[in-house]
Amino acid sequence: MKLSSNFRMLALYNQRMNKQLLSVCGRLTKEQLHKETHSFFSSVMSYWNHILFGDLIMLRRLAENRLVDIEEEVLSSLPVAKSVNDTFANSLKELIPLRERVDEIYVQFANSLDEDKCCKTVRYTTTEGSTLEKNVGEFCQHIFNHQTHHRGQLTCVLSQFGLDFGCTDLPMIVPEGNRI
Repeated sequence: MKLSSNFRMLALYNQRMNKQLLSVCGRLTKEQLHKETHSFFSSVMSYWNHILFGDLIMLRRLAENRLVDIEEEVLSSLPVAKSVNDTFANSLKELIPLRERVDEIYVQFANSLDEDKCCKTVRYTTTEGSTLEKNVGEFCQHIFNHQTHHRGQLTCVLSQFGLDFGCTDLPMIVPEGNRI
């Protein structure tokens, strides 16, 4: 499998898993969404805000390096991520449209990838002030891994609420992956 095909599959996987888990979270009360989880992040909403933080900051880095085709109007309509503790949404009603917009941008970005683009360089400054250079392939791997990692933590919390979040297996979520 080509690296660019892998990222197209992961973009679809993340989009579908976010939709699936947000649907499950829709069964929680407002109190449950904000309840202390005694886990890595303090609440279900904190997980979603942190996942969004990672996506927004990485998306802006791609845009600054002219690696993602995104209109300035669309980019400027998105919140600016500054801190790992940023809150972009306090409710699912606020979160879902933003999450869907970001997921669609990543699907479009992944569809634009080819092997040459995966070898280009992304230059950026971290939130701690370090300047880094990564190739696009490494950078994309982090984007998609970040979501998967924290959704895994979130599914543990959801299971403690007694919720069935369904299958999370990549081949089941993106069965057409071998044709991407």
